[in-house]
Amino acid sequence: MTIGIPRAFLYYRYHVLWETFFEELGIDYIVSPETNKDILKRGNAHAIDESCLSSKIYMGHVDYLIDKCDYIFIPRVASFGNAKEVVCSKFQAIYDVVNNTYREKDLKILYYSIDVHNKETELKAFLKMGKFLGKNKAQVLKAYYIAKQAEKTTRLLEINNQKLLLNNSNLKILIVSHPYNIYDKYVGEPIINTLKELDCTPILACIAPEKLAREKSKLISKTLPWTFNKELVGAIEIYKDNVDGIILVSSFPCGPDSLVNEMIIRKFKEKPIINLILDDQEGTAGMETRLESFVDIIKLRKESETYE
Repeated sequence: MTIGIPRAFLYYRYHVLWETFFEELGIDYIVSPETNKDILKRGNAHAIDESCLSSKIYMGHVDYLIDKCDYIFIPRVASFGNAKEVVCSKFQAIYDVVNNTYREKDLKILYYSIDVHNKETELKAFLKMGKFLGKNKAQVLKAYYIAKQAEKTTRLLEINNQKLLLNNSNLKILIVSHPYNIYDKYVGEPIINTLKELDCTPILACIAPEKLAREKSKLISKTLPWTFNKELVGAIEIYKDNVDGIILVSSFPCGPDSLVNEMIIRKFKEKPIINLILDDQEGTAGMETRLESFVDIIKLRKESETYE
């Protein structure tokens, strides 16, 4: 049995957990390649027009994996426990979207569901998935706890490495973006590369202690309903005093991000902010020009503060 994992959406948050889990159980898996023009074309062909760019990319990765594996891994996430919090509806609906889009192909899907509001915890989800894969409870528990430790270790390493970046003398720019956007090679990586070419150090809001970030987000809004957006808002509170500017990166036409980005612009007026909307248009010249202008403005502002 070979499991196909789409390199999109929650892959960038949970890939260490998933891959370690499958490895510990002796399950073969393949991951779709980095996003490219072909994958985006596939996604555009199978996603509805109203889908955000991130959803289209996900569908492209799913389409790539068809006929290359026995099952395609499509996890569903709805809530993590807080009664007033949910995640974006695309993560709740993606299993049904994929299943219905490819219903004529009789697509075989491996999935788990996390919805703590309905008592579906992550542990229960992995136990059910492990049972479906033909493993006994002891095997699944061992694999899950080893995978969780690997995930924790990787996360701590990322956070500590980013702390070191805050000490260098370059301009430091905080990129507020979901990992599935900023880590995507086709749409997000050009932003990071451009900043580095401009002698800036990118600091990623998605690399922050999740629990602390959620607590810090309450200083900005106590009613924000989306868990992942709360973490990004809280990360701004964590890093704001150590960065020179903020870039908001979201995919068109993401509803939660459009609302949250407007709130960020209103709440964090002490820092220069630019809002970049990613779409499926080819070419990065416009983005590069905007980033160059943004960095120039920050440099002029810092020079002015020095003279004063």
